[in-house]
Amino acid sequence: MDKQTEGIVVSVKKQWWLKINSKQPRTDPLDGATFPHIIKVTYTVDGNDYTKWKWVNAGLPAPKVGNTVQVLYSSDKPSKAKVI
Repeated sequence: MDKQTEGIVVSVKKQWWLKINSKQPRTDPLDGATFPHIIKVTYTVDGNDYTKWKWVNAGLPAPKVGNTVQVLYSSDKPSKAKVI
């Protein structure tokens, strides 16, 4: 990963099937529950569009659709990337 570009968040999906309980005494099933997210990011390198998915852990803020995020990619294979 030797180059950097900006990507745009296209979609944010909450993973409802994976509930993380954040507090011990609960009064209902969703009391204190947090959920991880999966974001879809598109970025452009040399006129070609690429798509990357990223898992955002529960409790961390997920970016909103339309926000820009940093993407690190390999210069010899731009499809190999990492969303920061």
